[in-house]
Amino acid sequence: MTPDRCISDLFPLKRPVRSLEFFPPRDDAGIEALRATAATLQRMKPDFVSVTYGAGGSTRDRTAQVSAMLRSEFGFTVMPHLTCVGHSRTELAAIAERVHAGGFRNVMTLRGDPPKGASEFKAASDGLQHANELVALLKQRHADFCLGVAGYPEKHPEAPSLDVDLTNLKRKVDAGADFVTTQLFFDNAVYYRFVEKCRANGIHVPIVPGIMPVVSLKQIQRFTQMCGASLPAQLITRLEVAAENTDVLETIGIDWALTQIRGLLANGAPGYHLYVLNRAKGALALAAGLAA
Repeated sequence: MTPDRCISDLFPLKRPVRSLEFFPPRDDAGIEALRATAATLQRMKPDFVSVTYGAGGSTRDRTAQVSAMLRSEFGFTVMPHLTCVGHSRTELAAIAERVHAGGFRNVMTLRGDPPKGASEFKAASDGLQHANELVALLKQRHADFCLGVAGYPEKHPEAPSLDVDLTNLKRKVDAGADFVTTQLFFDNAVYYRFVEKCRANGIHVPIVPGIMPVVSLKQIQRFTQMCGASLPAQLITRLEVAAENTDVLETIGIDWALTQIRGLLANGAPGYHLYVLNRAKGALALAAGLAA
């Protein structure tokens, strides 16, 4: 099987690297719906797609299933996620071998969130406590892995300060991470400050902004509360005026994201990563807007 191209090879080409994130559905009906979404999003010709990793149970197996489907049926370069949650070192090493043998060369390397019902992260028996340890393990197994890691422009919710969070991010990069993808944000100034601080702290790998088109005020408020991101007052006002009008909400969300991406690219961002929540409409609308 021909190995995937490393994502890190794309950044020196000096053009925007575009990617989409999928999450694995919980049942076969969801898989079919995702297959239809993926077929639609082929039109975008993203440079790669990523597939998230569940905190436990069948979603973990479906990450492998969805990754294989997106690669074999649609020809996408796929970056499966892998987390430390619930795995021993031996299990993680075995997963790394399966991923590599399957031709995948790109992995989004994460500590992972605590499983549902748990208030804090706890490493499994003989497991890993931090993402930098997982980066090191994967690089030790296969030096040709290209590893992405997460960055939090407004700091990780568990970090006592942004400075501490940047120290942790540098540990991941020093362990062998090839690029950073940020958590979602809605004010580009937040991203620019974050990049500046990263560079000042010796983090020089590409930092890809993560963008989520808003489709629901309640949903985005829940997401931002979980990940520590803030919502600009102007965006909240627009969404509140739209109330429950789904079409208007989507238009507002797409317009806001489009303005963000245009500004980011104009100011030197290496590309953008879209959190599309397995929906094609918003991603296609953004692609059309950027092509205009």
